[in-house]
Amino acid sequence: MGTGTLVRYADSGNWVQTFMHGYHTEHRHSGLKFVTPNPRHRGKDIDLLAQRYARYQAAKAQHPERRSGVKRNGQPDTTVFLNPGKPIKAEHQNQARAA
Repeated sequence: MGTGTLVRYADSGNWVQTFMHGYHTEHRHSGLKFVTPNPRHRGKDIDLLAQRYARYQAAKAQHPERRSGVKRNGQPDTTVFLNPGKPIKAEHQNQARAA
């Protein structure tokens, strides 16, 4: 399997399972304020973001000269979009085609 080709159906299932595990437990998503999806789905992102913000504030107080002036928002987003920025019109076109 060194060529990057999935030889058997079982190989593809294993690849997808490995990918999804990493996607949900290791990859920090920018749209989730760099939290992985698992804690976000369980509501634990609130504590993670609060802890991160407290560490940021402590570091800023200790060395204010190191901070660029960018303000960090420690609040979790209440709404998350899968594809932000896509026009709403496209969704309506797809619904019209299906009808």
